[in-house]
Amino acid sequence: MRAGAGPEFCRRPRGVLRGAALTLVFAGVLGTAAATGSLPRREQARELAPVPAATRATVDRAALARAAAEAVADGKSGKKAAEEFVSRSGDRWGAVYDKREYAEFEQALDGAYTGVGLSARRAAGDRVEISRIQGGGPADRAGLRPGDRLTAVDGRPVAGLSVSEVVSLLRGGGVSGSSVALGVERGRASWTQTLRRARLTTDPVTVRRLDDGTVLIRVAAFTKGTGERVRSAVRTAPSGAGVLLDLRGNAGGLLAEAAVAASAFLDGGLVATYDVEGEQRAVYAEGGGDTVRPLVALIDGGTMSAAELLTGALQDRGRAVTVGSRTFGKGSVQMPSALPDGSVAELTVGHYRTPAGHAVDGRGITPDLAVGDRAEERARTVLSGLGGAS
Repeated sequence: MRAGAGPEFCRRPRGVLRGAALTLVFAGVLGTAAATGSLPRREQARELAPVPAATRATVDRAALARAAAEAVADGKSGKKAAEEFVSRSGDRWGAVYDKREYAEFEQALDGAYTGVGLSARRAAGDRVEISRIQGGGPADRAGLRPGDRLTAVDGRPVAGLSVSEVVSLLRGGGVSGSSVALGVERGRASWTQTLRRARLTTDPVTVRRLDDGTVLIRVAAFTKGTGERVRSAVRTAPSGAGVLLDLRGNAGGLLAEAAVAASAFLDGGLVATYDVEGEQRAVYAEGGGDTVRPLVALIDGGTMSAAELLTGALQDRGRAVTVGSRTFGKGSVQMPSALPDGSVAELTVGHYRTPAGHAVDGRGITPDLAVGDRAEERARTVLSGLGGAS
């Protein structure tokens, strides 16, 4: 299952449901996820209220395929025809990728991608700013910083483009060694920075012990193996030590990995429910998790998709206190459709809900404690009050 994921490096709000594998995504742009595990067994799903017709998929996949085929027959671009079709459909999360883009998109779920090593997000005033820099990557070596604003990519203004489109331009089709010129602003300064794309790997989970004994587990994306790494970090944490689970800026990834991560803190039970073209299904945690250790989850507007589902499960089931700001609100399910020219269209086919039945898409999750600045400091205070410092 895939639910959203990563940096230009997976940071675009989109997900994929492939055959028997479901994923939410990377709004975060090529920042997203690829489906690999099996869907939950049908007999496990609980009944939900019918999904309102207005929220169901809006794209006629057969009509889309015909439009692309007709374009190819006329010597035109099937991908471009599909993009125009999806744009007119009103599908908020619909997207079309060529074969290379889609391959890169899926490889990102293995923790590898070709790019310049930055994550982007939409900021106030419809600006695009850098939200994270990968250490040792081209952007880091060039001295770019989180908070720097991107104004153009290879001379193309980014104003009016979605973050996904910006990230796609940054990745440039995944050609390592190719150059890309970025228009950058920092304060009142502006300049053009030329970088060379490189093949990069990501470390989605970092664990460290804070000076008060708290175990900080930061999860940047739900790529393959992330869930088990979270479980291992919890199992090996000192007895009685509280856990600060940092999901800020996590654009999602594989839903199955988020469910495994939930299993670190839950003794089985519901993680999320979802519908696929009206059919109701559910995702469950495995048993045997640590249900006693104090837990606080840090979230913000960059927490998306699979990360939102993990947040919703921990919050609804009373397992964690959530601190920060409202999450992004990416809770829709996409299914890929192959087009005649080899490109792939991802179209919305359903929506996710938290264990209590709350819709995520377009709404996000409100934290138990809303905090702007110094969120980590406040979260540590809350954790201490739960008995989490040793």
